[in-house]
Amino acid sequence: MREIVEQHRPDLHEHVTAIVGEDPFARAADGTRFAQPAILCASLAGWEALGRPQGDLLAGHSLGELGALVAAGALGESDALELVALRGRLMQQAGETAGDGGMLALLGRGAAEHAPGLADAHGLAVANDNSPQQVVLSGARGALPAAATDAEELGLRAMTLSVTGAFHSPMMASAAPEFAAALERVELAEPAVPVLSAVTAAPFDDVRGRLVEALTSPVRWRETLLAMHALGAERFVEVGPGRVLTGLAKRTLADVELVNA
Repeated sequence: MREIVEQHRPDLHEHVTAIVGEDPFARAADGTRFAQPAILCASLAGWEALGRPQGDLLAGHSLGELGALVAAGALGESDALELVALRGRLMQQAGETAGDGGMLALLGRGAAEHAPGLADAHGLAVANDNSPQQVVLSGARGALPAAATDAEELGLRAMTLSVTGAFHSPMMASAAPEFAAALERVELAEPAVPVLSAVTAAPFDDVRGRLVEALTSPVRWRETLLAMHALGAERFVEVGPGRVLTGLAKRTLADVELVNA
């Protein structure tokens, strides 16, 4: 991640280091407090590397919504970096306060179909509906082994994730008030093109409200991709680090062009 930032937007690295208080890239593996600012920096640098392409529709996965709003001209870069640093810190603190939160990835054919029932049966939440073959459950860590066993009996693979909390679940509720207050202090403009919220899988109707809801609500990425395709999207450009979202799009959509930064 660091390389693309240093090559295309070294100013972002300097700025986010000042905001976080230390280099987030050096500690990205130490929790979402550092990973989120690093990922957003790399996403903005990837967008720069591609010549700041202006799509007809934009969307972001989880913290990527801030980057999508920047690309749409609705949010300033500096404000986005301040928000993502706060978001990462608050989510890590919420996870540490709750103490026993975790996440379980369900992989394989039928994951999206079986995930809601498994979540309900074990008191968990669907946190990331990423593709038909990949869904992540979130909640009390003690409930994950039984959920994994049931998932494997349904023919799925189940993998406990190394995370610091039950993200995108009600266990993140303590992060919401301070994040909401910070959003109220940020100036927002009308986006130049529609930006879809992964909370609703529809264009943002209330940017501040949906960004707060995203802390405790599922990332409906599969539905968001399908909604963009239904609105006419045939070429999807991923600007974030790696090719994770491109892989999810490939597993969700047929006959579309996929491009990476």
